[in-house]
Amino acid sequence: MPQEENKMGVMPVKKLIVNMSLPMMISMLVQALYGIVDAAYVGHYSADAFAGLTYAYPMQNLMLSVAAGTGVGINAVLSKALGEKEFERSNRAGNNGITLGIISAIVFMLLSITGAKAFISSQTSNAVIAEQGTTYLRIVMMLSLGLFMQVTFERLLISTGKTFYTMITQSLGAIINIIMDPIMIFGYFGCPEMGVAGAAYATIIGQSIAAALALYFNLSKNTEIHFSLKGMIPDGRTVRTIYIVGIPSILMMAIGTVMTYLMDLILSMRFSDDAVSVFGAYFKLQSFFFMPVFGLNNGVIPVLAYNWGARKGARIKEALSFAVKVAIVIMCIGTLVFELIPGTLLKVFGAGGNVVTLGIPALRIIAIHFPIAAVGISLGSVFQAFGKSIYSLIVSTMRQLVALIPIAYLMSLTGNLDMVWLSFPLAELVSVTVTLIFYRKVKREIINPIIENN
Repeated sequence: MPQEENKMGVMPVKKLIVNMSLPMMISMLVQALYGIVDAAYVGHYSADAFAGLTYAYPMQNLMLSVAAGTGVGINAVLSKALGEKEFERSNRAGNNGITLGIISAIVFMLLSITGAKAFISSQTSNAVIAEQGTTYLRIVMMLSLGLFMQVTFERLLISTGKTFYTMITQSLGAIINIIMDPIMIFGYFGCPEMGVAGAAYATIIGQSIAAALALYFNLSKNTEIHFSLKGMIPDGRTVRTIYIVGIPSILMMAIGTVMTYLMDLILSMRFSDDAVSVFGAYFKLQSFFFMPVFGLNNGVIPVLAYNWGARKGARIKEALSFAVKVAIVIMCIGTLVFELIPGTLLKVFGAGGNVVTLGIPALRIIAIHFPIAAVGISLGSVFQAFGKSIYSLIVSTMRQLVALIPIAYLMSLTGNLDMVWLSFPLAELVSVTVTLIFYRKVKREIINPIIENN
């Protein structure tokens, strides 16, 4: 009896992309909301605490990059082993992945002892802000096991196709964080007022409970993986294979860490801590529109890859066209929101006075590039789907480092802060130009021959 074809080859393309992308878009929206709510409560508590949180963000993002990038490696090795019916290898990948998460958490715990203060102090000379940032960063680094275990256990669920459970764990973690933030920051219901430390502990509690639930789902629902203490003993070949896939992903995500750190330095040294707070607010707010586009991309990539393998050029063309249009619509909405109510958006974080004055033109200037970014990001899905991930790495590096930081620094020499914000649209133009060059190459070499032979 012939095997029924996978839905990625037969389901109507638009319905398929919605079906594949919507859970990921919702999941990423939840993660964006997680960061926005955390920063909003801290901003209403203290402007200095919010600035400290902004300075802590690059290191926090680095931890997430290591966790998520390692998770990508675990995904690839485990899923491939399952597909090949190599169950001993898949079990080893899953169990070794847990060990790598624990080791990563220990490394950041050790770094927190002396590294947290040095990291924050390298960005600001304001003693109060440095103290607030150090307090927050030390806690989230010292107790990062919850983060690493949550990401690892969720990736194990994704590896075996149980994405519904990851939506539950991520949503629960975000909801707990949202509930605990005001209680621990402001000291409600008998809890002592802890300020920025309360925000850190609320984050840790949310991550740890989500990790515990993800572990439960793995033990009770994920029958494809057998968990054991013996299996957690590191296997050199397995670890090496995980990181061969994972390290490029870690580097791609860590580029954002370097970018935010360098931008913080430019803004604090050439302008003020208020300018850094504006950038911190923007970075949280933009994720509410960028994250769904990245979620859309994650759903489109397997559709493109499957139909590439099936030599269905028309479906590739339709999928890519639809994805680009949806991404542009999302980003145009983002641009409109930033242009029409920038002051309202900033006040979500308790911003007032100079931060609002500086922030309103900042949001309006930066938001110009959102639709351009939509084109670059959605076309970039082709590179990952067709095995050209090096192009994605080049474009990402171009967008966030090679173009953005030098342009921002040169603009800062004018002494006009608004010129620095203009570096975002300018860098995006450079990035999308490079993307289009790579896309034309991939289209000519891969997509067009498939279409012509259909």
